[in-house]
Amino acid sequence: MEESQPSSTFKDLAILLLLTVGAFLVHGYHPGVEDAEIYLPGIEKILHPELFSFNAEFFNSHAHLTFFPNFVAASVRITHLSFDVVLLVFELSSIFLLLLACWKLSGECFTSLRARWCGLAMVGALLTLPVAGTALYILDQYTNPRNLAAFAGIFAIASLLKRKYVITALWLAFAAAMHPLMSVFAFSFCVLLIWMKTLPRKSPTIAVAALLLPLGFSFQPPSNAYHQSTLYHTFHYILNWQWYEWVGIIAPVALFWWFARIAHSKGQRNLELVCRALIVYDLIYFAAGLIVSIPARFESLARLQPLRSLHLLYILLIVIGGGFIGEYILRSHTWRWALLFIPLCAGMFFGHRALFPATPHIEWTLTAQGNEWAEAFVWARQNTPTDALFALNPVHMRLPGEDAHGFRAISERSMLADAMKDSGAVTMFPPLAEEWWAQVQAQSGWDNFQMQDFQRLKAKYGVTWIVWEKPALPGMECPYKNAAVQVCRLD
Repeated sequence: MEESQPSSTFKDLAILLLLTVGAFLVHGYHPGVEDAEIYLPGIEKILHPELFSFNAEFFNSHAHLTFFPNFVAASVRITHLSFDVVLLVFELSSIFLLLLACWKLSGECFTSLRARWCGLAMVGALLTLPVAGTALYILDQYTNPRNLAAFAGIFAIASLLKRKYVITALWLAFAAAMHPLMSVFAFSFCVLLIWMKTLPRKSPTIAVAALLLPLGFSFQPPSNAYHQSTLYHTFHYILNWQWYEWVGIIAPVALFWWFARIAHSKGQRNLELVCRALIVYDLIYFAAGLIVSIPARFESLARLQPLRSLHLLYILLIVIGGGFIGEYILRSHTWRWALLFIPLCAGMFFGHRALFPATPHIEWTLTAQGNEWAEAFVWARQNTPTDALFALNPVHMRLPGEDAHGFRAISERSMLADAMKDSGAVTMFPPLAEEWWAQVQAQSGWDNFQMQDFQRLKAKYGVTWIVWEKPALPGMECPYKNAAVQVCRLD
């Protein structure tokens, strides 16, 4: 029998709060970067329906599948807090609830408090650890539905190990409401746990056999426009991964096998079950990743993104691996804890700064100063009509100094389709492909654009403003300019 764990005490919650603040300070906060470009406009559209009269489908396709934008928008309306404050509260709450969920889960796997705290500290220290080959972090530095689905999935697994099936179902339902795709991985792992517990010998064979069923179906090859969108997201295809990314999917199998043997020798039944289930889980989704990568006719299945299953696996790997480190290596030696976590947190801090070198480590609001591109987007938000249509470099989020800030999210203005985030919407929703590709093609050769090219965009799409990173062309009227970029009106 495994020793039961006491309920969380005030002291435990106080430590969790300190870890939350520490994790926030180490990893930073950037409310308008990366996938915030997809998720925040959906909230902004609910709060201000007059926004985004053009190309709203590139973010509404996601927004219509989740209650996340409605949840955040309702929070703004009910609390009467500013949008910026609500986003910050959601981010801090997501960190705290993920740590709390991991604390609950570790209590079902370990009897040692030092094992539990070490696993928890590892999660806090590694929140922005990249998940092999998936373009995901353990927890993003901005509010989004993945963050909410992450802690809900861990709560569901912890509840399942306690045999609280109704609570498990509620957490899975919440995860599905926030992020349907990511909830599938938590649901499938819970099913696998139950299956392996009741049919330990047959379940892996049956599960792998079931995975092969799609091979019998025929799929139409995707269009050229859809194929072009996938070229910006090659990480969806495992055959495009680097060798070290392959290690990131294969090495956990060996680690969990080792952990399962230790757990078996110590009589830690829940821990052994979780480790064995994670081996099968990893192999199943690894095979699924190969299936969508090899035959060209399966290319459109990449939108199912089976390798994002690694997100859940990595969280559990950190909790369990950290538990073993705390139990067998760090033990009660304070200097060992310091020797591990001080360099680890410092490395994550400086690694994060390298990702956002032209941006303050913590951007408290969407209108924070410090990044010149973001400042231009804020100016556009405050000084252009709500129905303004912008054109930008279609790969602007990759440009030096831009630091992946999302124009729509920060400016609350419409823009022509870009090659980075809008292509992600296309990979998930193929009917958008033809219009996306037409708009991206219309912006081809952006670096060499002249006034007649901008006038062409105005005539074809109704573009009224541009964000231009080069010296103004003759005839340009640019009421805003900084060292990196200028905002210009098309007359």
